[in-house]
Amino acid sequence: MSLQEEVKNARQKVVTDGYEMSLGEIINLYRDGELIIDPVFQRLFRWDDQRKTRFIESLILGIPIPPIFVYQDENGIWELIDGLQRLSTVLQLTGDLGGERAEELGLLALNGTRFLPSLDRKLWKPSSENADDGLGSTLQIEIKRARLRVEILKAESAASAKYELFQRLNTGGAGLTEQEVRNSIAVSVNKDFYDWLVTQASRESFIRTTRQTDTALEAQMGLELVLRFLAFRLVPYQNGLDVHEYLDDALFSLASGEDFDAVTETEVFEKTFRFLDTALGDTAFQRWDGTAFTGKFLMSIYEVMSTGVSKNLSELEAMTEDGRNSFLLSVAQNLSNNEVFALNSGGGVRGTTRLSKLLPIAQDILKP
Repeated sequence: MSLQEEVKNARQKVVTDGYEMSLGEIINLYRDGELIIDPVFQRLFRWDDQRKTRFIESLILGIPIPPIFVYQDENGIWELIDGLQRLSTVLQLTGDLGGERAEELGLLALNGTRFLPSLDRKLWKPSSENADDGLGSTLQIEIKRARLRVEILKAESAASAKYELFQRLNTGGAGLTEQEVRNSIAVSVNKDFYDWLVTQASRESFIRTTRQTDTALEAQMGLELVLRFLAFRLVPYQNGLDVHEYLDDALFSLASGEDFDAVTETEVFEKTFRFLDTALGDTAFQRWDGTAFTGKFLMSIYEVMSTGVSKNLSELEAMTEDGRNSFLLSVAQNLSNNEVFALNSGGGVRGTTRLSKLLPIAQDILKP
């Protein structure tokens, strides 16, 4: 297929529309449940009060702001894809923000700015009948009449289009990690699959062997490790494909397909990390220096050890616990002696090279 044909086919997968609306109209859509912010996505609302204030100042001063992007489902309901920080700021200011963040954040009290120092401590509405800490009806009206463009991805687009648009818009500029973007879109593709990832990431054996800090747990960083484990088992890696693109594709394929066997994969995941935890504990994915396991968690070791164990569960389960523990300890201690692993696990090795070289040898290395 030629490049022009590829472009033509790709364009046919995306059906869009768009028009300008007032913020007042958008707020009403949100109030009426016709514009939805997914709860998982809403947790990523992270602007501080200064950035929120600067955005509100831009609305008051009439400074143009970027469009928001929504996905329109078959019932006409809009789901926010991009514009979380801006829209949530307005909703927090007006007191309309719903969901778990509303009580946590409370009402937005603005800061003073260089141009508008009198914004300091101003609320949407005065805190009491005679207070002068409200914005006033004139500014409220001006903010509600401020217009921004809404770009709409329509339901007749290809199933993957929403994911692709979300990923492209939210990776980078919005300050989201690659996995935070995947977490958010996984919910809208298949909430049950997302819940499955969360459940596995919460297992004590998994948390212990991957040595996750409280910060990592709060940010749900373990979800990427769970996804990697599942992808390595079930989705063949295409040599040369960017690692994050591979994980993006794997997530969409697993979440949207009908072949994912949650019962079987739960059993595989539980046994894999229980075996590793019993044998190695929190040293499971550290490097052996000849006398002890030291250093930080290493992705290359995680990829080989977890994948290899998962693909040899029958043989490992048939061993006595002492025999299995001794075997896994020996493999971990001698991993760096494997020539392929040694050449492709260092800090200077690209992720694409590492995966293409290490995944094929994982099963053989962990075969009893």
